[in-house]
Amino acid sequence: MSQAAPFLLAFGQCLATMNLYGEGHPARLRALETGFERLQRLLEEQGAVELSFLGAETVLGERVLQELGQWDWGPRLAAAGLERIEIAPGVTREAWDGFVDEAWRRVTGRGEPSSEARQLVAGPIRWGPLAVRGAATRAARLVEEAVAAPAPGAGLTLAEEAAAVAWIHGEVAERDAMPMLEVEAVVRSLALAMQAERRMLLPLLELKRFDQYTTTHACNVAVLAMGLTERLGLGREEVRGFGVAGLLHDIGKVRIPKEILTKPGKLSDEERQVMNRHPVDGAAMVLAGERGLGLAAVVAYEHHVCIDGTGYPAFRWRRDCHYASRIVHVCDVYDALCTNRPYRAAWEPERALEYIAGRAGTEFDPQVAQAFIGMVRESATARVALAE
Repeated sequence: MSQAAPFLLAFGQCLATMNLYGEGHPARLRALETGFERLQRLLEEQGAVELSFLGAETVLGERVLQELGQWDWGPRLAAAGLERIEIAPGVTREAWDGFVDEAWRRVTGRGEPSSEARQLVAGPIRWGPLAVRGAATRAARLVEEAVAAPAPGAGLTLAEEAAAVAWIHGEVAERDAMPMLEVEAVVRSLALAMQAERRMLLPLLELKRFDQYTTTHACNVAVLAMGLTERLGLGREEVRGFGVAGLLHDIGKVRIPKEILTKPGKLSDEERQVMNRHPVDGAAMVLAGERGLGLAAVVAYEHHVCIDGTGYPAFRWRRDCHYASRIVHVCDVYDALCTNRPYRAAWEPERALEYIAGRAGTEFDPQVAQAFIGMVRESATARVALAE
């Protein structure tokens, strides 16, 4: 996965944090440190960074960052005179802190424009208007080409998204760290891939090896959950939030031995007990990460609980599951049924939809099940084969 989106999201977080906390505050220092770390990764990847902001689009070098979606800070930076940012390798932490402070001052109107502000300033980080060195013409051409590009689904690979999810799982398994910038970047990218010209596109990954299942399944459930949330009339915040919950719903499976996850036959009672622990383990992992992931933790815990109270884990007292859990549950089952597994072949989509219809009112929320069936039947579906 490109390091551009994680860097820009961290940069935006720096600017937002500076609005909330004064100089020297731990939260402000943490945001600057994270931003600098993401910048170093981007510089390692690119060699040098050239960013241009044109309208609502962000351009990195010769590429429009479509995976970033509508990044709110781009237009604000451009309006403040930072239409163009160039960062050279070897930039120091001191230069980075100074640049973020200057950018924040200009965006918030705390810095008076000077003659230098109208040109790229000298140093490892330079900024100024797009007109410098013909950057505006090049950026405009790239945006124009991106707009004229084929509709989502044509040439779609989702390889970077799948690789990012695999990396996220590795970070959680090895370091107990939840890298939320990468999680949010994947959800943004999947949301962008869903937008087709006339109707919703459901880009679903198709695995080639059984050990790819956890990665592809996470992406697919996120896509289906966002599409269903949108169809049910919820707002943009809920769509993204339920997408994050869908991406992380099975995160507890990183604790399950691979030989159990990919076993071709029926699980033993002991193996089933290990498998059935993943909702509890997943909720604990999510809660141990960054704040603001309460919904994702609830969904990780509840996504195998049926509307009639059966499933697992068993509740001590009967209660309804969160609406997001009911949405992710039906998406989870559909993708699992339509995927080749070590112990059975994939079902045809219509057969899976008939199963969901037959279980509405017992396993699935009837309203959610009906909306899901309608969405799948009416939406375009792009099956994207994941490379070996």
